[in-house]
Formats: sequence, C-alpha cells, structure tokens
Amino acid sequence: MAQAMTTELVTVEAYAAQRAGAHVAEVIGAIAGAARLIERKIRLAGLNDVYGAVGAVNVQGEQQQKLDVFANELLTRLLGAVPWVNAIVSEEDEGPVVFPRAEGDAKHGARFVVVFDPLDGSSNIDVNVNVGTIFSVVRLEGEDVTESVLRPGTEQVAAGYVLYGPSAVMVLAMGGEGAGAGHGVAAFTLDAEERFVLTADGVKAPEQGAYYSANEANAASWPVAYREYLESLRSGALGGMNYSARYIGSMVADFHRTLLKGGVFLYPPTEKAPRGKLRLLYEAYPMAMVMEQAGGAAIDGEMRILEVRAKGIHERTPLVIGSRREVEALQRMVLQTAGEAR
Repeated sequence: MAQAMTTELVTVEAYAAQRAGAHVAEVIGAIAGAARLIERKIRLAGLNDVYGAVGAVNVQGEQQQKLDVFANELLTRLLGAVPWVNAIVSEEDEGPVVFPRAEGDAKHGARFVVVFDPLDGSSNIDVNVNVGTIFSVVRLEGEDVTESVLRPGTEQVAAGYVLYGPSAVMVLAMGGEGAGAGHGVAAFTLDAEERFVLTADGVKAPEQGAYYSANEANAASWPVAYREYLESLRSGALGGMNYSARYIGSMVADFHRTLLKGGVFLYPPTEKAPRGKLRLLYEAYPMAMVMEQAGGAAIDGEMRILEVRAKGIHERTPLVIGSRREVEALQRMVLQTAGEAR
C-alpha cells in the first residue's frame, strides 16, 4: 500500500478541522465518539448478551440485530447533539430524522445531514466476523432534507467507514468534485486511550490487485458480462494475473481488503434484484468517494457511481469497486455486451 506514515499524534478530529474546518470536525468527532462506544459494545458482546436479533425487521425488510439498534440509537443521539447537524438518514429508519434547531445554531451557515449504515454486516457478529459503520456527510441546502441527500455523490462533504476488527480503524475521505479530487484518504486507529489516531495518510489503492470479491453463489443469475468477467480474471486474461477469490460477506471488511491490497469487489444485479442490493446513499456513495480519492474507481456496471442520481433515500444499486484497471475492464465488457444486445 502506497502511503505516508506519520509519527506525529494527530487525532481524527484535528485532521478534519485542519482540512474542513471546526464544524465538519465536530460532525466527524461525533461519529468517532459513537464508533468508540460501538467498538466496546462489540468487543464485549458475548459477555453482555447483545448477540442475535431483536425480533423486529427494519425498513429494508431485514432482521434487526440488537447491535443494529444500539448503534443506530447511539449515532442518532450523538449527532443530534451537534448544532450543525440538522438531520440524519439511517438504514434503520424509514425516513429522515430531523432535529429541532434554534435559529442561532446555524448562524455561520454550516448545516449538515449525516447519512449512515450504523452497523453493516451485523448478522456476522454472532460468528465474530468483522463489521463496520459507513457514513456520509452532505451539506443541507435550503430546508428540504430529502432533496439535499438525493444530490449526486460528488457533492459529499466527507465520507468514510469504521472497521471493527483486530483493531478498530476509521477511514476518511474529504471534499472534492472530480474523480480523485479532494484531500485524499487517511486511516486512523483506535489507541489504548480510545482516540482515533492518524496511522496512514495518502492511502492509495494498487492499480491492479490479485483478488476478486463476490458472492459467486448468485453467479447463475448474474448478467452474462459479469460471469465472463470473472472467468477472464481467473484465466489470467487481465494483464496475465491469475486472480484468487476472497469473500467475507461483510462489505466493510471486503472493501477494506480491496482498498489496501487491490483487486475488485462486485455486487452485480441479479434476476431477483435487477436494480442491485446495496444502498446507493449510505453504502455505495461513501465507499466510492473513498476509493476514488485513493486512485481507484466505482461504477454501477456502466457509469460512475458518484454520478448516479438517487430517486429515494433507500435506493439500491449494483456496485463494482476497486482498483482502476479491474473496474474499467468490467465496464468495457458490460458496455460491449449491452451494445451487442441492441
């Protein structure tokens, strides 16, 4: 992984303040604060009876895990205490949660909406597999929260994720309009004093990797271009490299490996889910921003993910994300197949 290491102790809050100002730093600090408590809860889950489902389903029609509810309530509470956050949009809630704000709270014009998946991969906690929190910060324009969050992913103020694993790591990307624009990607590790401390700055994804990550159990229902693409990776057709499969089934963990080691993560459309399964606003957009600023690419199969316009806050999408060489190769195959079909 090409990156600059640092010996100076820099917290995620200080890093965000330097690059985006005090208001954005306070938002990121609230997310980091929630992540510290979520990490502790996960680490002690087996001792505190917080494994398993709560017996309810969320707006996605998925079984809510006890830790889903804990993480969602915690993020909502801590972000609600930040004067500059006017609303949140969560995977677990049907619509935006809007916080009442005094007129003076936004006197400097800094108003934000935070969009998040509080605990991605939570069904894996029972078997002690890595899970994560994914987040995106967008600027509130006017008074319509939904209209603000449905703007293209290129307009995100900040985005990133927290991976809860052998160590807890927060990965953050900030600002920028074009592919690769912004301040780059930084990684922060939770230390013994429960601070997210900068451990890698200028993180870069390799131009090509040796791994692909996909749920091949669904391959029979994928469009033909995706099946042919994986075969081309296995056969060495892409630059002579023979790829190996790596699939954890927890998106944050699969993405993190792809970011650091290179390769491609793909969740294609299927017969049952022709519009894809991953959520555009709080899974695809934030991960795409991180990957692009690290030098990689992210598409829905045909077009750049950050330029796909969402029609609803829980809209789903196919996703192909990773090293630029692999993503562009898949895009060429999909577009060629579509052209032949016409």
